[in-house]
Amino acid sequence: MIPYGRQDINQQDIDAVVEVLKSDFLTQGPKVPAFEQAVKDACDAKYALAVNSATSALHIACLALGLKKGDWLWTTPNTFVASANCGLYCGAQVDFVDIDPKTYNLCAKELEKKLVIAEKAGKLPKVVIPVHFSGQPCDMEAIYSLSKQYGFKIIEDASHAIGGKYKGEPIGNCRYSDITVFSFHPVKIITTAEGGMATTNSPELAQKLDLLRSHGITRDTDLMTKPTDGPWYYQQVDLGFNYRMTELQAALGVSQMQRLEAFVAKRHELAQRYDTLLKDLPVTLPWQHKNSYSGLHLYVIRLQLDKIKKTHLEVFEGMREAGILVNLHYIPVHMQPYYQSMGFKAGQFPQAEQYYKEAISIPMFPTMTNQQQEKIVNTLQQLLF
Repeated sequence: MIPYGRQDINQQDIDAVVEVLKSDFLTQGPKVPAFEQAVKDACDAKYALAVNSATSALHIACLALGLKKGDWLWTTPNTFVASANCGLYCGAQVDFVDIDPKTYNLCAKELEKKLVIAEKAGKLPKVVIPVHFSGQPCDMEAIYSLSKQYGFKIIEDASHAIGGKYKGEPIGNCRYSDITVFSFHPVKIITTAEGGMATTNSPELAQKLDLLRSHGITRDTDLMTKPTDGPWYYQQVDLGFNYRMTELQAALGVSQMQRLEAFVAKRHELAQRYDTLLKDLPVTLPWQHKNSYSGLHLYVIRLQLDKIKKTHLEVFEGMREAGILVNLHYIPVHMQPYYQSMGFKAGQFPQAEQYYKEAISIPMFPTMTNQQQEKIVNTLQQLLF
């Protein structure tokens, strides 16, 4: 079986986790700050806050930006549900912006059109979450410019994108956003098993994120409402959550970060080989903007259904029957039953819906062999002709 994605764990990673198991700290020790420092250094951000998942990072990022009942959060329909659910967690209303037909990212031109209409209706978003789908960054300069004109905050959902670059600078530096969020799920570019991170350049947002990830509790006397009672003393000054990352996860993250550039470079090597092997098949290959260096979490093809005799489903099932565990990223969020119960319906975001009818994520992971890649392409070729 060839999975669509998988972690790459070496002996160094294992030794790092075992070292923690033998130490005095399994949680709230020195490894979490070390992992945060490694991500800060890689992303050129001033602050990094580790949490137990990217979903948790999205949630507290929204709260830190003051998202609440009566507010609007906009994101792309072509994402995992967490990018939208985080708005609902805060009591806000959620809406979507259709995708660019080339990058499959939130379209800045569609965003501008929607903002013009929303301003007239008095329903401008408080937060917009562009998602760097498959690792390719959105048109952040254009989105940032719109944020200054229309007054919304930006959270970059870079769950697919650590190690990538936008206009020559690392994704996560928050040049065009308030907060950036990363995921370290096992199929992502680096892994901490489960885990996430939020980067920011704002000391106020960093302080708020830090409080929210750990019950809203502080031992910082500057944040307390009265003098301390003694060295044991702490105060809950906000309503937070238990979203902390463990030392085991962070140790794995520190080790994995040492291979981040190599992981991304290998993904680019695989993608270039796919481009060559697939160029004569009736599929649309991923398009990369010249201003971006993608993390290449995914390699997504689109079937040219008018040129083949099989359906989307038949090709997908045929690949799986051959032991190739292709996937589909993503079912448009507005087509989920939970969101349709809110009034969303088919036809509202046509580019995302058309993409869904044609897309297949074929396997992409650093330990993939040439033989595996050739099997994937040969199986696909047999199915398409």
